[in-house]
Amino acid sequence: MTLRIGILIFDDAEELDFVGPYEVFTMARAAKPGAIEVLLVAESERAVRCAKGMRVLPDATLAGCGPLDVLLVPGGIGTRREVDNKPLLDWIAKTALTAKWITSVCTGALLLAAAGPAKGKRVTTHWAFIPTLRTRGEAAEVLENYRYVQDGNVVTAAGVSAGIDMALWLIGQIYDIPFARAVQRQMEYDPLPPYGGLTG
Repeated sequence: MTLRIGILIFDDAEELDFVGPYEVFTMARAAKPGAIEVLLVAESERAVRCAKGMRVLPDATLAGCGPLDVLLVPGGIGTRREVDNKPLLDWIAKTALTAKWITSVCTGALLLAAAGPAKGKRVTTHWAFIPTLRTRGEAAEVLENYRYVQDGNVVTAAGVSAGIDMALWLIGQIYDIPFARAVQRQMEYDPLPPYGGLTG
């Protein structure tokens, strides 16, 4: 049976929040032909203009997407607007009812909390947005200094590159850890930040 992964995109979504996990999922798809489907999902068929100006065409609309096994919601400045988008929140809530995993990156956690899947859950988000998410009072606990946090089938990642870590972890949960490590190796993903060890 094909694993259906849907990545929500919307105007002003942060590019790497969804492109990083997209790379993980599509690299896994390449290693398992026919076993994984990865879809970019948006409200309409028009191009989505992301936070840094990248324009992306969705593969499916909310109405035509169908059930998903995995839902990923990115962050970005657009989440501040989309948190009041009732049709979008309703779609997230409906999709989450049957999805095996519901995930977010960065301020995508805001949409998961507002839509319902992350209400009463332990979550994380980008460090700069933690006080705001705490103030909203929807999550049971908003954790800081974690790359990603799992609570049941809801997994939230801190932001941008943390989404790659979360997506690799998720592939390990869906399949197995050796497969996730093979995907990581194929991606040449072995982070060593250029200024991480410098002082002064």
